Amino acid sequence: MPPDNTRSFGGGAATTTLNPLVLVAMVIAVILILVIRRKYVIFPLLFLVFLVPTSEQLYVGGVHLFVSRIIILFGVMRMLVAKFSANTRVITGGFNWVDRAFFWCTICQACAVSVLFLSGNALINQVGFLWDFLGGYFLLRFLIQDEDDIYRAIKCLAFIALICGVCMVEERETSQNVFALIGGATGPDVRDGLARCQGPFAHELMAGAFGATLLPLCILLWKSGKAKATALIGLAGSFLMTWTSNSSTSLLTFLAGIFAVFFWPFRKSMRAVRWGIVVGLFALQLVMKAPIWFLIAHIDLTGGSSSYHRAELIDLFIRHFFDWWLIGIKSSGAWGWDMWDTQNQFVNVGESGGLVAFILFIAMISVCFARLGNARKATEGDPKREWLFWLLGAALFSHVVGFFGVNYFDQTKFVWFLLLAMISAATAPLLQPSTAPKAQAEMVFGKTPLGYLTPSPRGAMTKGNRTTVQFSSRVR
Repeated sequence: MPPDNTRSFGGGAATTTLNPLVLVAMVIAVILILVIRRKYVIFPLLFLVFLVPTSEQLYVGGVHLFVSRIIILFGVMRMLVAKFSANTRVITGGFNWVDRAFFWCTICQACAVSVLFLSGNALINQVGFLWDFLGGYFLLRFLIQDEDDIYRAIKCLAFIALICGVCMVEERETSQNVFALIGGATGPDVRDGLARCQGPFAHELMAGAFGATLLPLCILLWKSGKAKATALIGLAGSFLMTWTSNSSTSLLTFLAGIFAVFFWPFRKSMRAVRWGIVVGLFALQLVMKAPIWFLIAHIDLTGGSSSYHRAELIDLFIRHFFDWWLIGIKSSGAWGWDMWDTQNQFVNVGESGGLVAFILFIAMISVCFARLGNARKATEGDPKREWLFWLLGAALFSHVVGFFGVNYFDQTKFVWFLLLAMISAATAPLLQPSTAPKAQAEMVFGKTPLGYLTPSPRGAMTKGNRTTVQFSSRVR
């Protein structure tokens, strides 16, 4: 993306660019989303969102209706029908703190950009942004309501990863992208003589991030014992996508997932581990000549990484705090060479939404880790359940590591939304506040760390002064 197009609006295709095969697939997917049972809607949704390049779109009255947006529109219609036709919540656990942080972070970004540019094109652009983010996120919250839905979604991602991985290997060998037939890039980028493949994604960094962050989820599928063959398919796809993207960010994200998985023996000592990391970073800062974030500049796992750019981006983001803290900034291109290329999710959120959006984004990640940690403690002694929360945390950790080298500007953002939905659904039965007055009083005065009662439990098991429950609140 050239510097002068970093934050422009009203550009892009000036006509409909929709391959007939994609059109047929989209129509079939829309019909399925409207008529099949809720638990199966995840399949047509994910396959269309991830396997169709973002260049495939309808152009109507100056508005770009991407295939993913059309799918989201009909999915949200299905969700609203379920909401008003049944006296039940459409999202498990109700509107929790993860949802709140996500919602307000998104609203802050949309409002900041609209105020900064004060143009009709910017407003239309941000309506599309809200459509993607709020529509996509809450649709996935509707579709992921329990552990069965989580495993079903992972199975779908496993097959998507294998399809992309095999096609990206073909792209690497022939320099031709199979997805070019339906609007994808014609071939791989080449850096220092090495192909960087992208499949249906908008960039090789996105493709690599998608594949790398699936590793812990595929291991979770294996550990569940429900679909080991599918788990192997997903692991193969994850590896192939990471390898063929030929990116240090992708490889580091992949290794972060492995590292988190093997950190399992230390799960009961995570407080000490976190403080150890803080103390270690502080000690490094005392002995280093450059700020601590310039450690990133020394990471080059593929021989052609732009790791110094990532470190410089963080450095200038901090130095120019007063440029962006209020409502973001129109463009950071004037900060330095290539600084328009904000390939860092944290920096991107700050630049587009200001300090409030930046804090909300970090708070959202923090709340997710807290929910997973509390849920794992509540199920201590049940290894299968503990592994569920630990591996979801490993997937979350791999995304956080990846965020230092990439921002999700294409369909990859939906795998992030999906993980957030999985975390909320998995932890909701254990972390819903008790409705009993005594329990509420104990929670207010800090005597009970968590409430484990739900309004309509299907089965309960008491352990000490805590009660764990399992319940079902499916919307079909």
